[in-house]
Amino acid sequence: MRVGIDIGGTKTQAVALASDGTVAAEHRLATGFGAAAVLDSAEAAVCALAETAGVPLEDFATIGVGIPGAVDRATGTVAHAVNLGLENLDLGRELGARLGRPVRVENDVNAAALGAWQALGAGTADSMAYLNLGTGLAAGLVLGGRVWRGSRGVAGEIGHIPVDPAGPLCPCGQRGCLELAASGSGLARAWEGGDSVRDLFAAAEAGDPGAVAVRDRLVEHVAAAVRLLVLTVDPDRVVVGGGLSSLGDELVGAVRGVLAGWAASSAFLAMLDLPQRVEVLPAGFPAAAVGAALVGEGD
Repeated sequence: MRVGIDIGGTKTQAVALASDGTVAAEHRLATGFGAAAVLDSAEAAVCALAETAGVPLEDFATIGVGIPGAVDRATGTVAHAVNLGLENLDLGRELGARLGRPVRVENDVNAAALGAWQALGAGTADSMAYLNLGTGLAAGLVLGGRVWRGSRGVAGEIGHIPVDPAGPLCPCGQRGCLELAASGSGLARAWEGGDSVRDLFAAAEAGDPGAVAVRDRLVEHVAAAVRLLVLTVDPDRVVVGGGLSSLGDELVGAVRGVLAGWAASSAFLAMLDLPQRVEVLPAGFPAAAVGAALVGEGD
């Protein structure tokens, strides 16, 4: 069995993959804040998996971790994981010492991209872009079955492409970044009528003009992210995941509608079949944890 651990800001989710790639065991627990707590929760998750699967920990073939922040894959060091209170944590070495096994570490969005490709694209698609709509916005790219990270590891950071030079200041230091309009944090800034994207869509459906405006802006900018990924990478599929994807087909259907509207007035965009390339990650599928398990064996 291969183990994958998805360390998020609030929860740590671990899975054990059987030899056929199916999830044989799964465990979830709260993530603590700070290096010691993060290591404790990751170790506890792997030990719980071993107990659930009924195998000794040393029988796990590989162990991989997906985590937010800047990851040095060669060393397994994590930097700038602000929501976890981590700065220059040698996660791979320290967790490996606790578990007595080598541990590979990858950025969480890249891990989720690999997991999504395993679930939806392996054997049917040569390339895939995974569009993560969470607190922020970023993409992971899988080309030829392998994660494409770019020369400096920032491939897919499309959330920080400015789309409105006169727009609000982004934490990255630029103005009007795509992430400010198409993410959970952007939604929270733009609308005060509820706690979730589901609340927003329900209010818009009920005719709240403010909710309608925020919903339409969100959907248009998600569509813009899809267009951007296709025009730069030309993947077979764009899979939407992350917290905002909990709306499932309701969100993707609205995005497809925007893309179809653009295609109706542009022969160039019509040629690209953008609406047909977009799909949503299956609800409840632990993409980042599954992808981390694949990273553990060297993706």
